[in-house]
Amino acid sequence: MIKKITGFAAFGAGILSVVGTASAALTDWQIWHQPAGSEMMRRIEAFDEYTLWFMIPITIFVVILLAIVAIRFNAKSNPTPSKTSHNSLIEVIWTLGPVVILVALSLPSFKLLTAQYTPPTAPDITIKATGYQWYWGYEYQTGDEISYESVLIGRDDGTEESKAEAVSEREEYGKTDLAKYPRLLAVDNELVVPVNKHIRVLVTASDVLHNFAMPAFGLKMDAVPGRLNETWFIAEKEGLYYGQCSELCGKDHAFMPIAIRVVSEDQFKTWQQAAADDDLEGANKALMASIKSRKSIQLANK
Repeated sequence: MIKKITGFAAFGAGILSVVGTASAALTDWQIWHQPAGSEMMRRIEAFDEYTLWFMIPITIFVVILLAIVAIRFNAKSNPTPSKTSHNSLIEVIWTLGPVVILVALSLPSFKLLTAQYTPPTAPDITIKATGYQWYWGYEYQTGDEISYESVLIGRDDGTEESKAEAVSEREEYGKTDLAKYPRLLAVDNELVVPVNKHIRVLVTASDVLHNFAMPAFGLKMDAVPGRLNETWFIAEKEGLYYGQCSELCGKDHAFMPIAIRVVSEDQFKTWQQAAADDDLEGANKALMASIKSRKSIQLANK
C-alpha cells in the first residue's frame, strides 16, 4: 500500500523497469522505482520509504484540519468568529513539531549523502562520459584507447518510411526485440562494464548542460561544459540497464538515452581486448553472442 501511494510522487522518474539477466522490460503504468541494481539504490529506496512514514500522517493531519476549518468555522456554522490572537501551547507545538520531524529526516539523509560521495574502495575502472546534443560519448581511462559514441537507434516519426528505416536500423545492430531494446531507449553502443566492480564515471559535456542518470544504480550527475563531475556505482547483477539525460538540453532531449550493459568479468575482458583493437562493432557482436549462448546454457541446465 505504501509503495502505491509513493509511486505517484515517483511516477516521472520510475516509468522504466529492468528485470532478469541481460534483459530489460517496461511495465505498463509503473509507478515505483526501477528495481535496484546496486546497494546504493537500495539505500535510496529505503530512505524514500522511511520518509513516507512522515509524509503520509502529515498529509492526513493537514487534510483533517482543513476539513474541520471548512465545516466547523465557515460563516454559516460560526457567524461570530473567534477573536483569539495567541495560544502558547499551539505556538510551542507547531515550533517543536517541525523541528523534531526535520531532525529525524536530516540525520539519515546526511548519512546517505555521505555514502554517495564516499566510495567504499578505489575504482577498478574509470570512464569519462561526455554529453553532446544529443548523444553520449564514452572514453575508458584504462590505457586501451577505447572511446566511442552511443546514439539512439530505431527512432521513427510515425510515417511508414521512418518506421521501415527504424526496423532496418534495429536489424543492422541485432536489436529487434522491443522487450530487451525498448523504443526510444535502445542505442547502437552500450556502455559495457563488469559486474561487482567499482566503476568511477567522470561526467562532462561539450556544448550545453546534460545529466547522466541511471535510476537502477542511483546515479544522477550533471554534465557541465568545461567541468568534470565525478560519480560511481557497483552493479550487482548482470543485465542491460536504461536511463536518460535528465537535464533539458534542447529539442532532442527526449532522444538521448543511456544504456549500460553489465557483464561478467571474463566477458568484459574479452570485449575490452577486441574493442581496444579498433573493432568495436565486432566486440559488441561477440559480446551479444556470448550473452545469448550463456543464457541458453543456463536455461538448458534448469
